[in-house]
Amino acid sequence: MKRVLLVGLDPETVDFSDPALPPGMNAEKIHAGVRIALADMAKRGWQAENCFIIPDETAVSVVERRLAEARYDCVVIGAGVRLPPSRLVLFEALVNAIHRAAPSAAIAFNTRPEDTGTTAARWI
Repeated sequence: MKRVLLVGLDPETVDFSDPALPPGMNAEKIHAGVRIALADMAKRGWQAENCFIIPDETAVSVVERRLAEARYDCVVIGAGVRLPPSRLVLFEALVNAIHRAAPSAAIAFNTRPEDTGTTAARWI
């Protein structure tokens, strides 16, 4: 069975007024999109898990711990981590941590939570 880990910011920590984020996005939409993504991946026969992080010094270690617990075929980093220029250092740190902790896992990037299954499917 293929395993996918979806890494994204805890919606309660996101500044939705940031113009780099899609207009109209909010915490409720992110939670709903993650539910859709997890259901979509389950229908594909994959085991998918969500990993919300807080944008602080704990983010990398949280992801590293999750990657140490299981082998993943693909790790998808959410758009909220990679789109805002203010998150560039966190984004780089996460990509490098994933590369070190799960070198055989593909790394992919979604545009919104709902397209995570399609995003992962490009690589697994």
